[in-house]
Amino acid sequence: MEPFKNLINRDTVATTGAHLRRAWPKFDRKRFEAQATQGLEALEFKARAMQMADALQATLPEDFTHACEVVQTSLAPPLALDARGEPVSHSAAVAASGVGGWAVWSMGEFVARQGVNDVPTALACLHALTQRFTAEFAIRPLIQQHPVQVLDTLNHWVHDPSPHVRRLVSEGSRPRLPWGLRLQALVADPSPTLPLLRALQDDASSYVRRSVANHLNDIAKDHPDLVAGWVRDHLIDAPGERSALLRHASRGLIKSGHAPTLAAWGLASGLKGEASLKLSAARASVGGEIGLNVVLRSTARKPQLLEVDYAVHHVRANGGSSPKVFKGWKLSLAAGEERVLSKRHSLRPVTTRTLYPGRHVVEVRVNGVSLAEASFLLSV
Repeated sequence: MEPFKNLINRDTVATTGAHLRRAWPKFDRKRFEAQATQGLEALEFKARAMQMADALQATLPEDFTHACEVVQTSLAPPLALDARGEPVSHSAAVAASGVGGWAVWSMGEFVARQGVNDVPTALACLHALTQRFTAEFAIRPLIQQHPVQVLDTLNHWVHDPSPHVRRLVSEGSRPRLPWGLRLQALVADPSPTLPLLRALQDDASSYVRRSVANHLNDIAKDHPDLVAGWVRDHLIDAPGERSALLRHASRGLIKSGHAPTLAAWGLASGLKGEASLKLSAARASVGGEIGLNVVLRSTARKPQLLEVDYAVHHVRANGGSSPKVFKGWKLSLAAGEERVLSKRHSLRPVTTRTLYPGRHVVEVRVNGVSLAEASFLLSV
């Protein structure tokens, strides 16, 4: 499998240099490409993007307004959208017409660095860049340093005709955007972005709505009761798309067993009955998998709406353990019904989690309440 970092490669740099030279004949393409590709093969993904931004900073016009004009003239047409409002990747034909894709990350970084002293020009450039890739990382330093000015612009952008721009309103202002600068002021107080989310949660584009759900999920990590109240209030007469958005926004709180969120979804009552768990083996190896077999038995006289998740208590390097909750099943259990639920759980290593040998406990949670557990011995 091709390493992810190779999405920014020598061809990416050469194509960007060619289009910048087309936009501005005085552009020093040779110097730009030499600096952007220096030791490129040894660099990881983000380092490649930042080195390319350094090269842009060294070769674009010193006047920021002129530099932004050059950048915008070099761009490919905006990313097309499919019938659901989802972006379609740049084709080779589109790439030949201008800069798009991952190279835009570096351009956004250049604007973020240079634009803190000229916010209107920077925002106008990011408005163009986000339609070719995304400007969600680049807008964050501007929000951090000029929150009132940028948020005022975002309040206008919620009505922008481009879904790319409307998505940037939500994605760029997320308090805890992965890979992005953490917006600590919005972590502490997310109220400035709530009007933006309210305006966008019924957006026609699923691309935009998914960002709103992820933004609310970010807020839930620090203000769970706020998001539970949001879900409760906005579920009233909610169309299907909004209901799906709120469900996605609630995913972390549901898995953690947050009582007000469970109540908002009609999951406040625990299981009336019994639950048991059996594993497919007593031992397993890293790289393999283990089977879960959950049996639910109802003693209720009416159906029960249940959210069944499971937590694996992973052994840590220091010998302790920490639980990771995984999505299981959502079901309605009929009165007196016995239901068997089965799943295979992968034990393959992932970049965000190292698997250590030792005894791992698996815990079944029904509507946020732990009801059964079993364990297996993991070996390398």
